[in-house]
Amino acid sequence: MTENTITPRQTAHAITAKMRAGMLFALCTLMLLTSCRKEFVMPRASGRPYEVMVVMTDRDWQAPQGRALFRVLDTDIPGLPQPERSFHISQVEPRHFDTVLNIFRNVILVDINPKLYTRTAMKFTRDKYSIDQIVLTIQSPSPQDFADFCDTHGQDIIDFLTKMEMNRLIRELRDKYSRVTADLARELFDCELHAPDEIKSYKRGTDFFWTSSNGASALVNICMYTYPYEGPHTFTKSYVLAKRDSVMAVNIPGTLPHMHMATDTLRTFVKPIVVHGQYAMEARGLWYMENDGMGGPFVSHSRVDTTRNIVVVVEGFVFAPEKMKRGLMRRLEGSLYTLNLPHEQTAPIVTTLEEVVVTPEQRQEERRRRNGN
Repeated sequence: MTENTITPRQTAHAITAKMRAGMLFALCTLMLLTSCRKEFVMPRASGRPYEVMVVMTDRDWQAPQGRALFRVLDTDIPGLPQPERSFHISQVEPRHFDTVLNIFRNVILVDINPKLYTRTAMKFTRDKYSIDQIVLTIQSPSPQDFADFCDTHGQDIIDFLTKMEMNRLIRELRDKYSRVTADLARELFDCELHAPDEIKSYKRGTDFFWTSSNGASALVNICMYTYPYEGPHTFTKSYVLAKRDSVMAVNIPGTLPHMHMATDTLRTFVKPIVVHGQYAMEARGLWYMENDGMGGPFVSHSRVDTTRNIVVVVEGFVFAPEKMKRGLMRRLEGSLYTLNLPHEQTAPIVTTLEEVVVTPEQRQEERRRRNGN
């Protein structure tokens, strides 16, 4: 008996067919609602967080240039205890990228043309075909240049798409967030923090709080604590993780006296990042319960409050055995960017990528062109 295998192309086409059916229903509903109005109402972007549609010919998608982009998007997320891909990926032929599929939330348009381009470059557009949409365009003079660009700038592509999804979550958390976490952050630290709204339980300590969802199958948690700023060495890996271990040992004990939370330092990494235009230290890795079997991923931001000369740490961690943790962790990570020290305001995560602004007139012209008018 011959075993039947499913190729990446067949998988992508199957996913695309399902999405087309769902999007067609949404588009028809929108047309019915707006048929009596002369003014066009732009639809909202469709799709789930971290889903990406690549607009690229089937031939290019199966060739080395397409496989190079697939490898980038198929990369594992760092800091998780098991492999989990960064994105859900689908691909569609440019000729099929019509008014049904072009409202997808994250789109990568690939244009390889030696007559138009002399080097490979990226740019992006917001709300090109739908509200809350990001269209990333990669233009290249040749398949080899495109493949080389993906190999060299793959992390830039991942970081950009991740930042855009984080910004969407930050906007959602403006209105729907955990009041318990927000109240504790304000009362104990004079800070603003918006965490996922399912987080309702809490524990207070000295310059510390822990809030949790207390879910039956998965726990999502936010911790916040402070300690004195003692100079640049305060932001080394050894110092940050030693402080974390000392704080968690006191405030998150296990069921028995010899149990407490600790950090797997060998599988935890730190790097500098920018939050609200200011320096911060990100730590990402695994925690475990000393002398117990519990553990999971965590991510934290450490920031300096210069007016009070203290380090403010906000952390999200998950305990979800036998469950995928990508979505849970990314929601917590997004909430870390809502931390506002006194006199700060939440700002989007910035990107250095070139942005092309589309005017309402250009959108109308694009719709007329696609409709053949």
